[in-house]
Amino acid sequence: MVFSDLIFLFFFLPAVILVTKLSPKSWRNTELLLFSLMFYAWGEPVYIFLMLEVIAINYMAGLMVSYFPQESRPAGRKLALTLAIAADLAILGYFKYAGFFTESLNSLTGKHIPVPEIVLPIGISFYIFQSMSYVIDVYRNQVKPQRNPLTFGTYVALFPQLIAGPIVRYRDIADQLRERTETRAQFAQGVVRFIYGLAKKVLLANQMGILADRMLQTETGTVSAWVGMAAYTLQIYFDFSGYSDMAIGLGRMLGFRFKENFAHPYVSRSITEFWKRWHISLSSWFREYVYIPLGGNRKGRARQYLNLLIVWMLTGLWHGASVNFILWGLYYAVLLILEKLFLGKLTARLPVWLQRFLTLLIVAFGWGIFYYTDVGLWKMFIGRLFVFRADPAETLRFAAAYLPTFLIACAAAGRMPKKALVMLREKGMYLPELLLLAVLFLLSTSALVSQSYNPFIYFRF
Repeated sequence: MVFSDLIFLFFFLPAVILVTKLSPKSWRNTELLLFSLMFYAWGEPVYIFLMLEVIAINYMAGLMVSYFPQESRPAGRKLALTLAIAADLAILGYFKYAGFFTESLNSLTGKHIPVPEIVLPIGISFYIFQSMSYVIDVYRNQVKPQRNPLTFGTYVALFPQLIAGPIVRYRDIADQLRERTETRAQFAQGVVRFIYGLAKKVLLANQMGILADRMLQTETGTVSAWVGMAAYTLQIYFDFSGYSDMAIGLGRMLGFRFKENFAHPYVSRSITEFWKRWHISLSSWFREYVYIPLGGNRKGRARQYLNLLIVWMLTGLWHGASVNFILWGLYYAVLLILEKLFLGKLTARLPVWLQRFLTLLIVAFGWGIFYYTDVGLWKMFIGRLFVFRADPAETLRFAAAYLPTFLIACAAAGRMPKKALVMLREKGMYLPELLLLAVLFLLSTSALVSQSYNPFIYFRF
């Protein structure tokens, strides 16, 4: 019998037995936990016990941290925290980075250590980070430990945002786990948000993904390289923000209010602003649990820049076990340091439209690093960007066929669609939005049925 089976027998079965004595409100969390586990098992039945292990480890760690008084037993609290973080990072490191580090060691030493073939559990980075933040917050006395194992399990396994975020911290939904209200109005708001997210993913991200793959995976010319980079820039935004919208919408249907994860990042005037608008839950997690504990900007400029390098190298690694992700993280570290040194003051003097254009260009170039896991292919892509090479007519015709969708995606990435919807709602004109939602839902459903291309970029993280 493996350790995960023991966890199930000695932790969750007693918890299920004890639930019969809980209040009706606790039953809702129990049902939600069971459904969330079934949802995860549908895609990853093998790794359901791994999630149960993570839940059990961090639940018990939270109780252990709270057991030791901060005044008289600080060493015990710190030990419990350290063990929990070490266990979380060991699990994440094994499943996500064991193969990468083995290959790196082989290339550096010339050895031939067998590279483990490990299937990455879906969403492991997200639920590991959520679990770690809970134990750290208990240690900091920012939240009280959750005594009910089923309620804590519901927090970690909550299915709307389990697969690809946003990263939800326990303190943000602790009250909602304890008591929440579902109303028809909230459910309707959730449905609206879900449909918009679904349309982003299926109608825009998938189409831009087809265009990006065709343009970036062929060694053709300069126009296709620039078009592919622009298409991937749109794909990754609508892919991830679309999933976040669906997660927020599903949470709203169930009575939860998750924080926003995107705030029109492509209208940013600087890289600093971009990372306040893109994947907000991840950037705030690293700021609060890594950057600030390292000293933040409180120990001088040199230490601040070192902290930025560390944080962004870890941010790159979080996205994947590959050299290109590390380079992508360091790319942003250098840009942020340059902005703090002098670049921010220089660009602030430029017209607003030019600030936004330059920021978007820098971000799009960064997505090129993100796209190519093979550094050699990325170098060839850079050559295509800056050394003119003609494209075959067939490639240009393919790109032209996607031009209407491309233009719609560009418009949808800005602020105007949301402003238009807000204006209609303020005037009490709900029929146009209802018709739009019906059309988007029908088109999205038809696309899901008819097309086989439906990747989720952030599933692998």
